[in-house]
Amino acid sequence: MANETMEIQETQKQEIAESDAERTRSGVAFVPRADIYETDETIVVVADMPGVDEKSVDITLENNVLSINGHVEPRVPEGYGLSYAEYREGDYQRRFSISNQIDQDKIEATVRDGVLRLLLPKSQPTTKKIAVKSG
Repeated sequence: MANETMEIQETQKQEIAESDAERTRSGVAFVPRADIYETDETIVVVADMPGVDEKSVDITLENNVLSINGHVEPRVPEGYGLSYAEYREGDYQRRFSISNQIDQDKIEATVRDGVLRLLLPKSQPTTKKIAVKSG
């Protein structure tokens, strides 16, 4: 019973409330779970988004906020009626704040088998000499 309660609480935390964001689509939206890895040159974000492919995911970057939106169309097998379901289908929404240390022009994204992979290359540090004038 305790495990079931924890699972329900976990699921509720993963869902985005309808009032948290303006949505034009009906239905539930989930926050996809993500892992973040870092090397000296790159930050890699891997997000689970079952049912999403390259045509149904939208990634935008505005004011150092990386927004991920994945749209999932419900699939009902032809000739069957749903009797019981534990798996819920829905869209995905997640936002990440990124620093100025990311080379925003070189961000890459791929999706395969419902897993989104973002490569965020770090920009090379630059040293700039500032000329000092009199007066």
